[in-house]
Amino acid sequence: MQITLNSPLDMHLHLRDEAMLQIVAPLSAHSFAAAIVMPNLVPPVTSIEAVKAYKERIITAIGEEHFTPLMTLFFQDNYDYDFLKEAKKQITAIKLYPAGITTNSEGGVSGIDSESLKMTLDAMSRLDIPLLIHGESNGFVMDREKEFVPVYEELAQNFPDLTIIMEHITTKASVEALNRHKNLYATITLHHLLITLDDVAGGMLEPHLFCKPIAKRPEDREALLDAALQAHPKVMFGSDSAPHPQHAKESCGCAAGVFTAPIALPVLAELFASHNKLENLQAFVSDNAQKIYNFTPEKKNVVLEDKPSLVPAIYDTVVPMYAGKEIGWSITSVS
Repeated sequence: MQITLNSPLDMHLHLRDEAMLQIVAPLSAHSFAAAIVMPNLVPPVTSIEAVKAYKERIITAIGEEHFTPLMTLFFQDNYDYDFLKEAKKQITAIKLYPAGITTNSEGGVSGIDSESLKMTLDAMSRLDIPLLIHGESNGFVMDREKEFVPVYEELAQNFPDLTIIMEHITTKASVEALNRHKNLYATITLHHLLITLDDVAGGMLEPHLFCKPIAKRPEDREALLDAALQAHPKVMFGSDSAPHPQHAKESCGCAAGVFTAPIALPVLAELFASHNKLENLQAFVSDNAQKIYNFTPEKKNVVLEDKPSLVPAIYDTVVPMYAGKEIGWSITSVS
């Protein structure tokens, strides 16, 4: 069995910087036509100059690969219309992090509500700049995303012209919210389609499956899987591939993030084929995102085949999901 994906897109990707950027950027650039690149560097990307400089570093790192980095700004509540009008020439979206909720988010927003964020969100609405949100509260870890859903809904109601992306959703509650508001959309990761909390901590702790938001219950995974397999028009693939050095993952202070970039497309093909939904994979990994973002990517054909392949144990210093294991599909060509 074989499938050709046209211009696959990763709508939520961490490329990091410096040495890590050199390791991971070519791996995404090889099989994806474009990706939304997260801005939570140290320091975060908050200026037009920083966006330009980071994009140049990415372009240098990918070498000869044909790949478009879609840049983002780290949300600030004092971005005004004039600044964002100029920034729009360089960015695709703006990413909002609740303060301290995940990796490198200390400079995020402390209170998320329509009134305190009004200046920036009004300007984004007028300029048609999408808002990407890492949606978690500071509550009990398994309830954080569910507790954040009312915040999504309040923003969606008060800024009806603002495109709001619920990033890397993990709960049934988030899937249900999609259908209640016309301007709410979502990304779903590969790993959240496959694992639950039991896979992370049900037996021996699996540090390379630990991420934020953490994997949830079986019924949550089933809701995500159903939305993806049916190619729900408001859902798109975003890997949230988040590399950390092996020593930072296999430690008492385990860093949050699952590295899936090199295996994402073959494992997705295997997953969709196992559910007899391979015909919907194109929409999940590209077509829906093109419509939501009104974006036409560079043409890139990725051919996948149901031929087993072995996942490397490590990419330089980064351990991938399924390290050292055989997966059922392979990328046979990219053109």
